[in-house]
Amino acid sequence: MQVIRRTLDFLYLCSGIVAALCLISILVLIVAQMVARWTGEIFPGAPDYAGYAMAAASFLAFANALSRGAHIRVSILLNAVPAGIKRLLEIWCFAIGAAVAWYFTYYAYWFVYWSWKFNEVSQGQDATALWIPQSVMVVGGGLMAIALTDNLFHVIFRGEHRLTSDTVEQSHGE
Repeated sequence: MQVIRRTLDFLYLCSGIVAALCLISILVLIVAQMVARWTGEIFPGAPDYAGYAMAAASFLAFANALSRGAHIRVSILLNAVPAGIKRLLEIWCFAIGAAVAWYFTYYAYWFVYWSWKFNEVSQGQDATALWIPQSVMVVGGGLMAIALTDNLFHVIFRGEHRLTSDTVEQSHGE
């Protein structure tokens, strides 16, 4: 079990790192496009690539953000009810979240598959095969589904979720 736990935590961390790299690539693309404009050159497809990187950053950050407690959770009700009811509510919330994430990932997979099958390309100057940037949506959605399922099982078998609250401590300094 310890190997699975470390593997999942490493996977969530890696997805967060790749999401951060996507944000850096957006910065690089924007600066490159600005330099190209100043020098009278053209950087075809830069806005499209920046959009792909933004989508990748968003989807890849989901699992890492969940494991670090950065997703918005309204816990007023959870803090006001007894422990038994709180556990049932958390099981219900994680079950609904996991079901929606798995549902999304399933249909996102078929969306990407049909984009690949029909050789869809972007409408922009880059003419990128759309299944390439769309596949990040499947990976990020799958990681989010795994993270929600991981927390669901943890609540069921251990009685509490694995979400950390380090963002709460950080917000007190603002």
